[in-house]
Amino acid sequence: MKIYFAGSIRGGRDDRALYLDLIQFLQQFGEVLTEHVGDQHLSVYGEDQLTDQGIYERDMEWLRSCDVVVAEVTTPSLGVGYELGKAEDLGKTILCLYRKQPGKRLSAMLNGNSNVLNKTYQTREEAFEILSNFFKG
Repeated sequence: MKIYFAGSIRGGRDDRALYLDLIQFLQQFGEVLTEHVGDQHLSVYGEDQLTDQGIYERDMEWLRSCDVVVAEVTTPSLGVGYELGKAEDLGKTILCLYRKQPGKRLSAMLNGNSNVLNKTYQTREEAFEILSNFFKG
């Protein structure tokens, strides 16, 4: 199984350690095409070795080839939102993980979309349980 993991890069890297944990957990279910999202050295400026066009073309190829998209959507990101829209157009199965935060809510464009499975969590362990149930269920 090929898994496309989406998480904020240029929208903010506060959750990069969480992304790494989720990616490592996901590897038991298949190949994570986007391991770099969890890279602790990746900054909000993104990848230096590729142009923006190169990143777009590579990521679109990964989206086309993946079996499922898992997105951590707590940190709002234009790129993640775009990836989710393209994944939906491609007919991909989409799971979004959202960590509850006081005074904030998940975007209605995700929460109201019946083509997206949205799950809320508080702890890494809860996120891992959601992922386990999703892939085994």
